[in-house]
Amino acid sequence: MHPTRGLRSVASQLAGQFGEIARTAITFRPDVVFGRGPYAAFAGNLARATTVLVLDDEPADINHTVSRPFAECILSPAVTRRDLGNSHYTFDGFVQCAYLHPEVFEPTADIHQYLGLDADDPYAIVRFNALDALHDAGLEGFSLAQRRQLIERLAEEVTVFVSDEGDDLEFADLPARPYDLHPALMHDAMAGARLLVADTGTMVTEAGLLGTPALRFRGSDDHVYGEFRELERVGLVEQFDEYDRLCERALELAVDETATDRWRQTRETYVDGLVDLTEIIVEVAESGGSIDRLESSTRRSLKQRSMPG
Repeated sequence: MHPTRGLRSVASQLAGQFGEIARTAITFRPDVVFGRGPYAAFAGNLARATTVLVLDDEPADINHTVSRPFAECILSPAVTRRDLGNSHYTFDGFVQCAYLHPEVFEPTADIHQYLGLDADDPYAIVRFNALDALHDAGLEGFSLAQRRQLIERLAEEVTVFVSDEGDDLEFADLPARPYDLHPALMHDAMAGARLLVADTGTMVTEAGLLGTPALRFRGSDDHVYGEFRELERVGLVEQFDEYDRLCERALELAVDETATDRWRQTRETYVDGLVDLTEIIVEVAESGGSIDRLESSTRRSLKQRSMPG
């Protein structure tokens, strides 16, 4: 996507999204608003509610600059590299632990059936980013030619399901299927896959936390993300600057019948030490956003990033 066109698209989407947020906030009148940045700050300010930000290591400084003054507290993974002041608390885990921690998520055993496959048929999921979010403006991922070649080469080894966020691909002459199950089954599908390849960040993080071999193509994104660096360190995610090397590695994993077992063993050991973020968020909500009012066990799982004074 051309950078100028991408920025226009972002501006148009933002106008509509803020309008919808305003209507919902005024109608619902929440006591506590949780969110990831300006959206939450805007809703909390309109509703005169306590705002709690749950942030990750994204590159857009404006999100933090705009939203931080409105937050009662800020929660983020310990692996993020920012210090957002005295109200900033970190936890051992990832934002995705709110819905993928073993305490709150167990994949369905019937995902092959939903996908129309035999139980022992290996498959891969390929995710292509539309790159139209605010933090993606101006970035480039897989080219159209690279997308087609990656699909064609993977399809020689496994069934390929494609999640194409921008709807840019024509499947008539591609040996792949569009991922068309209900979005609620996407994490089940990722958990059962031989591997996931993507140029988008969230699904790579999710696949790694599910124990599925996850390959991320950086494209033109040169930002260093604490989450990816950590998951790469423990062996749950692999990142690539060069398309050819990524394609080669994807083909290696597609034919490696033992890869998913290795990843899942690593995942079980690693995720066991991460927090159940759902539990923390519920308790923070019940405390009205006040960290000081939390149960002592929950309070110990949060560490103040910078001390007052």
